[in-house]
Amino acid sequence: MGFQDVFKNSFLEGFTSMDISAGRIMATFTVTCILACYIFLIYRLMTRKSFYSKGFNVSLAAISVITAAIILAMQSNLVISLGMVGALSIVRFRTAIKDPMDLVFLFWSISIGIICGAGLYEVALLTCLVVTVLVLVLENIPASRAPMMLVVNLSDTEAESQVLEIAKKFSRFYKVRSRNISGSSMDMIVEVRVKDESAFVKEVCALGSVQSASLIAHDGEVTF
Repeated sequence: MGFQDVFKNSFLEGFTSMDISAGRIMATFTVTCILACYIFLIYRLMTRKSFYSKGFNVSLAAISVITAAIILAMQSNLVISLGMVGALSIVRFRTAIKDPMDLVFLFWSISIGIICGAGLYEVALLTCLVVTVLVLVLENIPASRAPMMLVVNLSDTEAESQVLEIAKKFSRFYKVRSRNISGSSMDMIVEVRVKDESAFVKEVCALGSVQSASLIAHDGEVTF
């Protein structure tokens, strides 16, 4: 038997199916379902104070099981694996991920499906534990106090200094973000960090030249 025959036989052996036992399949899907439900609960726990999408959470659990099934099928036959690679390469996902944490959970779900499909159950379990501890610890680290926006309508532009004096009294940090002057009146936005919000607004409104004052929570990134 020459080199060409050996190469041909070894190449054809790669296209033969590899038997996967029913026990292996059941174990893979069982572990994957348990870990998928675990991811489902962690995502619900992490989003209890914000907008929660049940559909996205259900899709996270389903993705793990589907990915594990794909990995099992790819291991069973080389032809199937090449066909799946070609089929999945033409799929385009255009759904925008608005929250970075959603992207983390999405990759977490996919990775668990891949790891369980490969039969590395201990690695999948350890991955879930490490990711959970990491996410919860970093999530509970206190951040700097978010700034607030004071929107003031003044009937006299000369009253700007008085408003800034009050802002300096209640906040160590303040910065004028906007000034809109129309004749003798002014609309001004000041970024402040105050603890006693009610007393701060009341003292600003007590100024005779203040027609209206609003304190608005800043929903953007926290400035350190």
